[in-house]
Amino acid sequence: MRRLTRLMVVATALLCVFTIGAGVAVSRLLPERLALWRPARIAAVPLAGSSPALSAATGAVSTPPGITMTGLSGALAPVLGSGALGPSVGMLVTDLTTGQVLYSQNSSAGFTPASTTKLATSIAALQVLGAGARFTTTVVTGASPHSIVLVGGGDPTLAAGRPPASDYPQPATLLDLAGATARALRERGTRSVQLGYDASLYTGPGLAPGWDADDVVTGNVTVITPLEVDQGRLTPSGQPEDADDPGNFRPRSTDPALQAAQSFASFLRADGITVTGGPSPATARRQAATLASVSSPPLSQIIEWMLEESNNVIAENLARHIALATGAQPSFSGAAAAEESVLRRLGVTGLQLSDGSGLSHNDLITPAALVQLIGLAASRPALRSVLTGLPVYGFSGTLANTDSTFYGGAGPALGTVRAKTGNLETVIDLAGVAYAKDGQLLAFAVMADRLTSLPAAGQALAGIANVLAGCGCR
Repeated sequence: MRRLTRLMVVATALLCVFTIGAGVAVSRLLPERLALWRPARIAAVPLAGSSPALSAATGAVSTPPGITMTGLSGALAPVLGSGALGPSVGMLVTDLTTGQVLYSQNSSAGFTPASTTKLATSIAALQVLGAGARFTTTVVTGASPHSIVLVGGGDPTLAAGRPPASDYPQPATLLDLAGATARALRERGTRSVQLGYDASLYTGPGLAPGWDADDVVTGNVTVITPLEVDQGRLTPSGQPEDADDPGNFRPRSTDPALQAAQSFASFLRADGITVTGGPSPATARRQAATLASVSSPPLSQIIEWMLEESNNVIAENLARHIALATGAQPSFSGAAAAEESVLRRLGVTGLQLSDGSGLSHNDLITPAALVQLIGLAASRPALRSVLTGLPVYGFSGTLANTDSTFYGGAGPALGTVRAKTGNLETVIDLAGVAYAKDGQLLAFAVMADRLTSLPAAGQALAGIANVLAGCGCR
């Protein structure tokens, strides 16, 4: 026993030494200022409304200690003057705490926003739906005793089968819905059904004005419908992927509602329920009894999911829910108008939208509007998942250091810049927050929509992020 005790003491001591040594080694790998990172604090009042920021440009607001307009302009000049962002560039940088303008170039002009549009969709969705909102997929009784209807509720995170346990958040699945439905049917003495599927929650076309014809083929989006699984992502064999894989650029499903219904039918059969014939379109009766249902993760988690990987299907579904919540038509045009209306009531102007994801070349947003959206997210606790969902430079999402157009290597921005990316063929945008060298928290947006080289523009935006994070700039 004494020998065993001595061995345990020695092993514990070695483990402690190893842990301390590993900690020291890791700390040396990280940028010095990463240890000083302070998360954005939520203020009790709005911080970055349009009026204080714009009036600051005329001198109505006194300049706080720290970064000056002259200092920041000088620091940005080499990057902005390189020509990498082309001839059409807009930018705004403000102190997030005071709204003081620190740099402005064409900040009130409209630019193609690409996926920075998702900031607008996120703010509007959280405002009208609430952070705890969930979207429900149901199965109800059909018109005949042995018929049932799968009803799409616009859950953009619904999966067919079980995703990997490492995926977060874990979505609702048709596998679970089929299991609950089969139990309910057996309790009724029913073991054979005809299956209908209802995708009537939305109206209008499934593809937006201004989208490229090959957006579905190139894996950017699927047809927008309230009933789909895995955002239409497919395996090489054409089955639902059942994994959150933003790197899957295979062609997506061209009929996601039918594919979801077919997956559901296969799960029912596996649970001992005979499904006669193939699934067919149907409309659920108003008074139909609910047999089973599954619900999505809360909206706050869906927002973070969408922003981190720039998920277009999630964004378009959220835009439709904004329309439904405000009494507008749940179509592309109705959803865009509903978003603009919600944001105007929040004081945000400078948006002209055709969709909710930013895939449309018809969208226009000003840098000032993007900075206003960042300010709202920072100042209102109900909107905080917009900030927590932003990719972190060098670490996560579309700003990670692997295969990112926006990553320009290690520098002051590493771990201290959180921002939403956006890019189309000749468009690049970045909007978010930067923790500057002197401790100031900055809100910024930079937009360019007449590029000749996307990789060069990506490196320029990485350079801007590093300038903002490394700036003392007095």
